Amino acid sequence: MFLKTVDPKEATGDVAQIYQHELQSIGFVMEATRCWTSRPEVLALYEQFSEGIKANFSLGMRGWRLITFVAAKQVPSTYCTHVYARSLTRELGSKDRVLALQRDYRAAGLSEKEVAMLAYAEQVARDASKVTRADIDALRAVGFTDIEISDIALCASFRCFLSRFFDATGATPEPVFFDADPVFRDAMTVGKPI
Repeated sequence: MFLKTVDPKEATGDVAQIYQHELQSIGFVMEATRCWTSRPEVLALYEQFSEGIKANFSLGMRGWRLITFVAAKQVPSTYCTHVYARSLTRELGSKDRVLALQRDYRAAGLSEKEVAMLAYAEQVARDASKVTRADIDALRAVGFTDIEISDIALCASFRCFLSRFFDATGATPEPVFFDADPVFRDAMTVGKPI
């Protein structure tokens, strides 16, 4: 980490509560959490916003993970790619399916609707100024509602913000997120080397 952050042993108030929750749920405090505490009051705001988006996300956690993974590749964010590769391995059932998704989501065995969702998310992450009304009409044509389209844009944009903030503050992925297979690990290292 490039910046001074609140150490778990020194945390108080909201920071201590958030750290404690993370310790109980995953066993450690992620650098992606700690990086917010250079301004400790911001961590609680971030948590509230992040959890609020996820709580009512119209495309479910599978959609959230897929969009995040594709957007993180565009940033490029090694941190977020490794973290979401781990959860997607469980979601999709194998590392081979995650590798296929990383290589080309269009040929990874996803539904037509998921491919359309990820094409839009990729464009948002790559250059949202190039999104046109025709892109939105194409999403509607495969069955997405305006709320779902908004959620795709929100998730992809939020990931770009987060991933860039993590890299800018020097947050690095914890070793627990690194796969033992060097081929898989290298494929998920899309930005900063690990």
